[in-house]
Amino acid sequence: MTIQVPAKKPARPFFSSGPCAKPPVYDLSKLATESLGRSHRAKIGKTRLAYCIDLMREILQLPETHRIGIVPGSDTGAFEMAMWTMLGAKPVTTLAWESFGEGWVTDVAKQLKLDPTIIRADYGQIPDLNTIDWTNDVLFTWNGTTSGARVPNADFIPADREGLSFADATSAVFAYDIDWSKIDVATFSWQKVLGGEGGHGVLILGPRAVERLETYTPAWPLPKVFRLVSKGKLAEGVFKGETINTPSMLAVEDAIFALEWAKDLGGLKGLQARSDANAAALNKIVEERSWLSHLAADEATRSKTSVCLSVEGADADFIKKFAAVLEKADAAYDIAGYRDAPAGLRIWCGATVNVEDIEDLGPWLDYAYATVKAG
Repeated sequence: MTIQVPAKKPARPFFSSGPCAKPPVYDLSKLATESLGRSHRAKIGKTRLAYCIDLMREILQLPETHRIGIVPGSDTGAFEMAMWTMLGAKPVTTLAWESFGEGWVTDVAKQLKLDPTIIRADYGQIPDLNTIDWTNDVLFTWNGTTSGARVPNADFIPADREGLSFADATSAVFAYDIDWSKIDVATFSWQKVLGGEGGHGVLILGPRAVERLETYTPAWPLPKVFRLVSKGKLAEGVFKGETINTPSMLAVEDAIFALEWAKDLGGLKGLQARSDANAAALNKIVEERSWLSHLAADEATRSKTSVCLSVEGADADFIKKFAAVLEKADAAYDIAGYRDAPAGLRIWCGATVNVEDIEDLGPWLDYAYATVKAG
């Protein structure tokens, strides 16, 4: 049997869930370069870092009550910084329904040794959010990048909570509405919804998190790159562009490019509209194929960015071959599911992907499925 090769390929076959596709108008030659080769502490460096922070605040619609800073180590570094500087003052509850949430469980239990309450759910699901004890500090992943499952909104976080809410929001910011009054700590990296470069994280602190930092000293030593307090007060410079260590100004300019593109789209609503359209286009592809299904069955808790799919009868070897067929054809890159997740596909539907590329992907999924089945 001859397997029909689709006539049209996605023009931009970049479907990786991190680092994600660059903005569709991206061109290296369009990046501002005046800050390159200059000190990040020179006026130009500080100005560009502060501008990047201001753009993030504007597009995220972040209230003035919340500070935003650029820190080392991508989203992981930002979340680690938050845990190591603030946890230990209260009991801790950790939520895990995918690999990164499990990583935070490991850190709290085995590194910080805080004996957390652990609430888990299988890949594709989220736990019962009504069982959380909010007298504790609570750690959760807003959008499970490796499971395709997310919290539906922030309604489960009480306004009168005693503990702090820590949200790993790296695949969520710029894609969902977030009630920032419910968030004490949030982290993300530019490499997800903005399609920026890796290596830098963003840390958002609400007033309750700042109070914790200024009134609590952890029992363990803190490395320099985690220190947010000086002489008992928050190091305010970090949240004005005075980074703890040397940033890549090229990565900063790259992020600024993406943020200015987002602003031209209409800001948060423009980014959300693109992501929503991509997720809807992929959902249509899934609904039209009996061999394809969503790992996150409940639409209310299904990711609109990192969409995880199950392939009927597929094991890890099948998925590896499936992804290789598409990569060889330059039809889709990096769509195999995460290594710790159930065997399946993971297709990024964030704002930097064009909807027509999702639509053009459908026949290629058929082609790869038939090719591997015939194998």
